[in-house]
Amino acid sequence: MKAVGIILAGGNSNRMKDLTKKRAIAAMPVGGSFRCIDFALSNMSNSRIQTVAVLTQYNSRSLNEHLSSSKWWDFGRKQGGLYLFTPTVTSENSDWYRGTADAIYQNIDFLKRRHEPYVIICSGDCVYKMDYNAMLDYHIEKKADITISCKDMPEGTDFSRFGVVRMNEDSRIIDFEEKPLKAQSNTISTGVYVIRRRQLIELLEKSAEEGRYDIVNDILIRYKNVKKIYGYKTKEYWSNIASTESYYQTNMDFLKSDVRRYFRSEPRIFSKVDDLPPAKYNTGSEVKNSLISSGCIINSKVENSVLFKNVFIGKNCVIKNSIILNDAYIGDNAHVENCIVESRGTLKANTYYCGENGEIKIVSEHNDRYTL
Repeated sequence: MKAVGIILAGGNSNRMKDLTKKRAIAAMPVGGSFRCIDFALSNMSNSRIQTVAVLTQYNSRSLNEHLSSSKWWDFGRKQGGLYLFTPTVTSENSDWYRGTADAIYQNIDFLKRRHEPYVIICSGDCVYKMDYNAMLDYHIEKKADITISCKDMPEGTDFSRFGVVRMNEDSRIIDFEEKPLKAQSNTISTGVYVIRRRQLIELLEKSAEEGRYDIVNDILIRYKNVKKIYGYKTKEYWSNIASTESYYQTNMDFLKSDVRRYFRSEPRIFSKVDDLPPAKYNTGSEVKNSLISSGCIINSKVENSVLFKNVFIGKNCVIKNSIILNDAYIGDNAHVENCIVESRGTLKANTYYCGENGEIKIVSEHNDRYTL
């Protein structure tokens, strides 16, 4: 393969509220059986990129456990493989990653030791499928210095969460604005970049000398009129989960048959496999338009909801328009509506949780379930 992959998976977001108190965004469960980073890793594997580095930092334990074996994404190989980099104290440096560019710069020796001519950089907090080979071919055809994956978003999108770009007729990016209050375009960057390896090393070293640490602000925006930066448009499904609302909506999208078919079709999305029994539906269970993962035990009504692994639903409960994360226990006669229930949480019997006025309520209870 002509490229080495880098996945930036160390980020946190205040927009996720309590959901990222104990895990990085890239480790968030998605679609019943995946973690968010599975999509970037599977895209790398399906694009036949043999060497991939994952850069972690914030609350990385859950993510590191998920990545403990590279075989699930077919990176268990003699040449190349999956590399996991965390901030390291050395005699020259004791800083945490101060930004996306600094994260790669602190591991620049990894890039210098590689022989692939190109680097594909992506984020670990997006849900999508992409053939990076097609994007790389486009980059070479355009003779670009940097190529950015872009997508046209519908009206009503909160553009203050994204980098907004404008392109000319030749798809060259002429303007790039990071998280604008008022967008001048409906085209956003999806956070996937292609750049020649030697040029990336040069830009990172120069940014470090100037005390600049961010890829978007200190490389893409700073050099937009100096380097030939092109946009590569994608029309397929894409979602960034770095807010409570977008995380909820992305999981709700998996209840749509066309979205499920898209992600279940070839090329597949791979994930770490747990040896769990199939879901069990006891007398009194009633399930409509929901995703129920392995290991779940259902005794009540579940509607328009996503239940992750090992969830227990007691008797006479109502679970509606909600996301229940792994290992949650919901006691008898509980009502959960428009909520996200945190993993390993225990909701006592006869409790009521409901998100109101269009807001999604995050439920994080850690009661001792054995005293119920």
